[in-house]
Amino acid sequence: MSRLQVVSGKGGTGKTTVAAALALALATEGKRTLLVEVEGRQGIAQLFETDALPYEERKIAVAPGGGEVYALAIDAELALLDYLQMFYKLGGAGRALKKLGAIDFATTIAPGIRDVLLTGKACEAVRRKDKRGRFVYDYVVMDAPPTGRITRFLNVNDEVAGLAKIGPIHNQAQAVMRVLKSPETAVHLVTLLEEMPVQETADGIAELRAAGLPVGRVIVNMVRPQVLDAEDLELVRTVERSSVAQALSSAGLGGARRGGNAEKLVDPLLDQASEYAERYALEEDQRAVLGELDLPLHELPLLVEGMDLAGLYELATELRKQELS
Repeated sequence: MSRLQVVSGKGGTGKTTVAAALALALATEGKRTLLVEVEGRQGIAQLFETDALPYEERKIAVAPGGGEVYALAIDAELALLDYLQMFYKLGGAGRALKKLGAIDFATTIAPGIRDVLLTGKACEAVRRKDKRGRFVYDYVVMDAPPTGRITRFLNVNDEVAGLAKIGPIHNQAQAVMRVLKSPETAVHLVTLLEEMPVQETADGIAELRAAGLPVGRVIVNMVRPQVLDAEDLELVRTVERSSVAQALSSAGLGGARRGGNAEKLVDPLLDQASEYAERYALEEDQRAVLGELDLPLHELPLLVEGMDLAGLYELATELRKQELS
């Protein structure tokens, strides 16, 4: 199992939720997981119903079996200060540069450096060991940028190629790429059973593969429950209106005691069933497209009561059942 789990997906597919649930699932049975955020949205803090995450690793949850989930919101400017201290021992001079705005200028004028810093911090956590030589974290889960930017974000070596041919920045990028292109890493893509997210997922997978980055699994999020089976769907297409009206009357719906007419219920019911049948057919078409990607496919249910902390644990349990972790 890859120790760095990168989660991406089209906006609106719930990639942050899936990343958080995956971190919980991986931490089950005494494991320790670090959940990393790189976009500065504080989505992780909202999901776990905690205060905004600082630039430090903080325990935010306990998983079933006693495992622990830590979280870190990586700030590119502070990561650059760490970098300057590590390689150049700037100390107070680095903080002075930040006050002057030089740090923000550097990460803005050279966005490739920003990506090196963000990915580098996550890769450092993957490699970090304690005094006894054991990994500090069993897994690191990264809530990464959306599918449209994920390949460029992870392919930091190409991003800095024009900026630094040699030196510490070049060496740092090389070290990051050794982790990102190794079996230690798996990039999972989150989608919905809708045409645009599925197409973007397919395009993202093609880009990741072309860049030599390790693609993991496709996770279909917010899957609606199946209401009608194949036999029922066929019945929707062939049933006569009179038969539906008779069945409603026999069930006491729309009868005289209610002061209504079963006939008035037939069209709304058949329209709703037809809409469901159409949506079901579209979803099956998208499943077929995803099946052609030749990757493990997992589905997570739509939580009709909305997403809260209890729902997050529910999704984590579902991931464990599907052996995603």
